[in-house]
Amino acid sequence: MAKSSGSGAHQQMSLDLLPSALLATVMTKLDIASIRSLACTCKAFHSCASHMLCFIPSFHLLDIAPPAEYIRPLLPPNPYLRSLKVDCMRLDDSSLDSLLQPTLQELCLHNCADFSGRLLSQVGQYCKGLRFLYLSSLAEKRGRSIDVSDLEVLFGGCTQLETLILMFDVSMFLRHNFARVWSIAPTTLVSLEMGYISSVMVTELLSPPVAPYQSIEHIRPSILPGIQKLCLSVDYITDTMISTITNNINCLTHLDLRDSPIMEPRLAFDLTNAGIQQINLHGRLKHLSLVRSQEIFPAYFKRVNDLGILLMADRCSDMESICLGGFCQVTDTGFRTILHSCSKIFKLRIYHGPHLTDLVFHDIAATSLTLTHVSLRWCNLLTNHGVARLVSNGNLSVLDLRDCRNIGDDALRTISNLSELKALLIDGSDISDMGLSHLSKGAMRSLVSLSIRGCKRLTDNCISFLFDESSNCELRELDLSNIPNLSDAGILLLAKRRIPLLELRMRQCPLISDTSIMVLASMKVDEEGWYGSSLRLLDLYNCGGITQLSFQWLKKPYFPRLRWLGVSSSVSRDVLDALSRNRPFLHIVFHGEELGMTGQWDNSDDLYMHDYDEVDELEQWLEGENEGDEDIQEAENNADPML
Repeated sequence: MAKSSGSGAHQQMSLDLLPSALLATVMTKLDIASIRSLACTCKAFHSCASHMLCFIPSFHLLDIAPPAEYIRPLLPPNPYLRSLKVDCMRLDDSSLDSLLQPTLQELCLHNCADFSGRLLSQVGQYCKGLRFLYLSSLAEKRGRSIDVSDLEVLFGGCTQLETLILMFDVSMFLRHNFARVWSIAPTTLVSLEMGYISSVMVTELLSPPVAPYQSIEHIRPSILPGIQKLCLSVDYITDTMISTITNNINCLTHLDLRDSPIMEPRLAFDLTNAGIQQINLHGRLKHLSLVRSQEIFPAYFKRVNDLGILLMADRCSDMESICLGGFCQVTDTGFRTILHSCSKIFKLRIYHGPHLTDLVFHDIAATSLTLTHVSLRWCNLLTNHGVARLVSNGNLSVLDLRDCRNIGDDALRTISNLSELKALLIDGSDISDMGLSHLSKGAMRSLVSLSIRGCKRLTDNCISFLFDESSNCELRELDLSNIPNLSDAGILLLAKRRIPLLELRMRQCPLISDTSIMVLASMKVDEEGWYGSSLRLLDLYNCGGITQLSFQWLKKPYFPRLRWLGVSSSVSRDVLDALSRNRPFLHIVFHGEELGMTGQWDNSDDLYMHDYDEVDELEQWLEGENEGDEDIQEAENNADPML
């Protein structure tokens, strides 16, 4: 609205004149990211955003880890709050009063290492209407403890709980009371996930207790009778555990088991043909994952062969997703049985399949399968011919062929025909620059995530082959790590293409230097864009030419959206501390950990599903523009020239 003055000038009506109730009504329809974007545009929106924190139904803040002094004003008492998701890396028990509100139905608290087990009991006392609870890294800091009584209070208070995800070492609970407490778990519980628990504790937890003077043959009520989804990371996957799960959970539709043995399992602590054929006795299972990880010790499922897979497949005709990892005795016969018996399957993952060859997919065109997600990691007998047969199923949206050493340019030629492909991971394969040119003619138009880590034949030319100037590229995540011949010239080509990447990994590239950082910091994705592209994640771990000069370009205002940064452990601690003061919400990783990996379950099919904010308005809202350049400069002056 506008009004005319005597001189004919027009004056805009100020937003301050609009009813605050009207502004608040509009803003309550937005998520926290949109609200904080509006709050930075004018004083009226800033004031309204501050007041309407008492009315928003959802508060999701996982991209940064706010300290206690920021979380308190952001979470005032709110009778309308239903969903809360927060990164608690800088919080502890003193923040419980702000976090735990009685109207919550969904609560997700990540990185709770500084909290004690009291968090569990407080949730049970104050969030009695809770239906979904996610807790990670609870009490992992030294000196913190978890008493089983805290879990008991949680179950006693949250009687409507449907999903419980405990992503930490559950074996920290006292074992002799642990199983008893689970007997009072809410009957409404349908989904249970645990970060780590011993196989013995799983067996005890799911085995109904025998009362004194009661016959073993007496029918006993099941523990957790309504569970439909069970995801556990254990020390050993055993026949006994499989039998206990199958016999005591009748409604199971989703089973995900993962183990990491520290030594070669003995027969009593291993999975055999006898155990695997007990899976899905009730015929309701839709999703199955059995993975033996080699992270700690190179152990495999040596007591399961094709016969065990054949017997299991008889009950898996309605299965929709199967993941098998570490089954070193299973051959093409067993894997082909799965494809031909499970006509409804659309997700197939096989890890460490040393006997899997092209023959598995020889006649896949004759089946009625509609595969959308396929992962074949560490299957070194798979060749270009097998990939060609596989991609004849043109519905693939995720294809993971990491560490399949015999995959080459011919495979990329056929993969380029996949018009719906969103994520492609071909780490460690035998591809060349010219091979990548095939992607630019087809699949690159739909790809959102691409990983070519460790492909030794690639050079700077791979960038120009991938990103044709005339192509319409949707790529947001790119992994160029461990490519020996990738240099600053390649990154310059990438910057010239103005690809709006959200994640860029260049770890262990010896020829990457300060020049690459300067180029990335100075680039724009469009004429009116922010400096530093749109990068949210930048991994520079162990890059050969990174010196203290790069840290001049990693401070504000460059890389305005950056949330994750990986650098070498040799970086001066003073420089890192100064950068942390300049960018307090930046996750800086310097021990070689993979950036942005928050969960332990395989999520390769969700690689391109991240929900990123446009800009970093939250930092502006909370603390304003905080330069801190003097700290960086002083630290660099005191640091060694080579980091």
